[in-house]
Formats: sequence, C-alpha cells, structure tokens
Amino acid sequence: MDNRIRLNKEKRQDMISAIKTYFLKEREEELGDLAASLLLDFIIEKLANEFYNQGVYDSHKFFNDKAEDLLEIIKY
Repeated sequence: MDNRIRLNKEKRQDMISAIKTYFLKEREEELGDLAASLLLDFIIEKLANEFYNQGVYDSHKFFNDKAEDLLEIIKY
C-alpha cells in the first residue's frame, strides 16, 4: 500500500509559493522553485505523516466524545 501524501499540481504550487514567501519574509532569503520544491518534498517525506496521524487521533477522539454525548439522550 502506498502511504505517500499526494498533492495536485495547484496545491503543490501553492505550497511552493508559501515556502518561498516564508523564506523571503522570515529569513530574507530568496528561494527558487527547485529549492522550495525540494524542501516541500522533504517535509512530505519526513514530517507529513506525523501531522496526518495527529489529525487521525484528533478525529478519533472527537467522534468518541460525540458518541458518548449520544448516549446522554437515552430515555429511561
């Protein structure tokens, strides 16, 4: 099973632009498209799964909490 996070072309370009903007504003460094693309690839490969997994855990907790709330409407 392929667990890699995939981005469509438009989303990938938006992220590359965001990386370039960040580096320019925060570090006063101008990154080219290639450098920003390589950084994005690194983030996806090495870091993205942690963010994804946190979203899964948060969703699980949310739904479990809502299921508990549902039990409160039981009529006796």
